[in-house]
Amino acid sequence: MNRTPPSAQKRNRWIRWLPVVGLVVVIAATIAALGYQMPKSSSSSVASPTNTLRMERRGALGEADGAVPDGVTVFDDEIPAVANLDPELLKALRQAATDAADNGVELYVNSGWRSPQYQNQLRREAVSKYGSEDEAARWVATATTSPHVSGDAVDLGHSDATAWLSKHGAEYGLCQIYRNEPWHYELRTDAIDRGCPQMYTDATQDPRMQQ
Repeated sequence: MNRTPPSAQKRNRWIRWLPVVGLVVVIAATIAALGYQMPKSSSSSVASPTNTLRMERRGALGEADGAVPDGVTVFDDEIPAVANLDPELLKALRQAATDAADNGVELYVNSGWRSPQYQNQLRREAVSKYGSEDEAARWVATATTSPHVSGDAVDLGHSDATAWLSKHGAEYGLCQIYRNEPWHYELRTDAIDRGCPQMYTDATQDPRMQQ
């Protein structure tokens, strides 16, 4: 019986393993390439604190409570956060959005009407985020005082939309109320003739928040 020399046996075993080694190398290279090609998220606008909280905890309470998915505009009646806004506010928003679109600007709704439960959730999350009730109050009201719960306020994006509204919003009665919240707009019909009222530094200066 012929016997294969030890050196030949080792060579044969190595040859049998070559396809396996090659496959492992290819898989590793593919994984590494995908890792480097993963896109990094970016944003050209600054998100509001309530919008950031909404994105972080979306799903705890759903759209029926006022949570807003991405890409919603003031014309999306099927979204409760839009449909439950005050009719006059919604009318003004749509008039403004129509004119803004002529200038290539689209008004997106980051938040609108909210249920009391959703508002309370946002307030609790703001306290956790900012570390105290006092600091949270500068950004998120309680369910008993928030104009979002009554459908009288809307948070808009993106930055080009808020920039456009800062120049033209008063023509529609749409006013920024708080200096620290360039996204937060409410209806002030007197603004059409007299201009928007002076802004509060933040919500803690708003008498409505002292109830």
